[in-house]
Amino acid sequence: MKRAKIKRAEEPRSSARNTGARSTSARNGTANVAITGAEFMLSFVEAHHTQKNGNAIRMNSGLKAQQELEKIEEQITRLQALEGQNAETLRQIQQLHERVHDLRREISSNLNAWERTELARHPQRPYTLDYIERIFTDWSEIHGDRGFRDDPAIVCGMARFHGEELIVVGQQKARGAKQRVYRNFGMPHPEGYRKALRVMKIAEKFKRPILTFVDTDGAYPGLHAEERGQGEAIARNLLEMARLEVPIIATVIGVGGSGGALAIAVADRVLMMENSVYSVISPEGCASIMWRDASKKVLAAEAMKITAKDLSELGCIDAIIPEPAGGAHTDHAQAAALLDTALQQQLAAIKKMPASNLLDSRYKKFRNMAQFFQVEA
Repeated sequence: MKRAKIKRAEEPRSSARNTGARSTSARNGTANVAITGAEFMLSFVEAHHTQKNGNAIRMNSGLKAQQELEKIEEQITRLQALEGQNAETLRQIQQLHERVHDLRREISSNLNAWERTELARHPQRPYTLDYIERIFTDWSEIHGDRGFRDDPAIVCGMARFHGEELIVVGQQKARGAKQRVYRNFGMPHPEGYRKALRVMKIAEKFKRPILTFVDTDGAYPGLHAEERGQGEAIARNLLEMARLEVPIIATVIGVGGSGGALAIAVADRVLMMENSVYSVISPEGCASIMWRDASKKVLAAEAMKITAKDLSELGCIDAIIPEPAGGAHTDHAQAAALLDTALQQQLAAIKKMPASNLLDSRYKKFRNMAQFFQVEA
C-alpha cells in the first residue's frame, strides 16, 4: 500500500515535468514557425518591391511596401511578446527588426513626390497636439478671436520649451469621425486665423518667441467663411506676421496647403518634416486644371516641386527635419525628439539677432524666393 501511494504521488510530478517540457517545446515551435513566416513575408517584399537598377535599388510601389512592412512589424512585435523564448529565437527576432528597419530606410529614400504626399496625409501621422504633448511643458490653450467664436481647427496657447516661455500656434487635424468634424478636417475658418493673430500679438507684447505648426489642406472654402472675410483674415496675418518683432519659426509637419498654410508660416525660419509637402494647390487640383484629369496627380506632384527636398533646393525653406524610418507615423516619440532638436538649434540661432535685423532678414528672405537667375545690365 505504501509503495502504491508513493508511486502514484511521483507520477503527477513526472507528468508535470513532461508537460512543462512539452509546453516549452510547443512555444519554441510556434515561435520558429512565426519567424519563418515573417522571414518569408519580408523576403517577398524585398523581392517584389525592389528592382536592381545599376547600383541603386528602385522601389516599384514604395507606399504599398511600407504598408506591408507595417503588417510584418506588427507580427514580429507580437512574436517578441511571447514568453519562454530561447536566446536563438530572440536573436532571430532582432535580425528581423533590423531587416525591416533597413528596408524602410531604403524605401523612404526612394519615394516619389506623390508617395510622400500620401505619407503626409497618413491618418496616424502625429498632429500639432501630439507634438505639443511630447515637446512642451505647462501648455495653456487660448480660445476665441474676441469677435465671433473659437475655431478648433487652430490651436493656440502658451507653453515652456526647455524652460523658456513662448507661444505655440498650430493647425489641428483629428482621427475619429466626431473629432474630424469638430476640427473641420484641419481647415480653419477666418476666426481661426484671427485667433492666431491675437495670440501672436500677445507674444509680441511680452517678447516671447512664436513656434507655428502647419498642417492643413487649405483654409475652409465654404460660403459662410467667405462671408466672414476668409481672404481678408489670411491677408491680414501675412501683413502682421511680416512685422512682428519677435523670433518666429514655422514647421510644416504634414500637408501645407495654399494660403491656409501660409497664413501662419511667414517666419524667420521655415522648416519641413522629411515627408511633408508644401504647395499652392493639391496635386489632384493641379491635374484637374492642367489636364482636366485628376488621375494625373502623380505627374502633377512631380512637376509642382512640393517635397521638402525640392523646396530646399528652391530656397523656399531653411531646413529639413528627418523622420523615423518609414515616416513619422511609425514612431511619434522619435519624430517629436527629432523636431525638438531642430527647433532648439534654429531658435538659439535667431534669438541672437536684434529685432531690427530680424525684421530686415525676414523681409529679404521672402523677397529673394524664386529667383533662379540674374540678368546682367
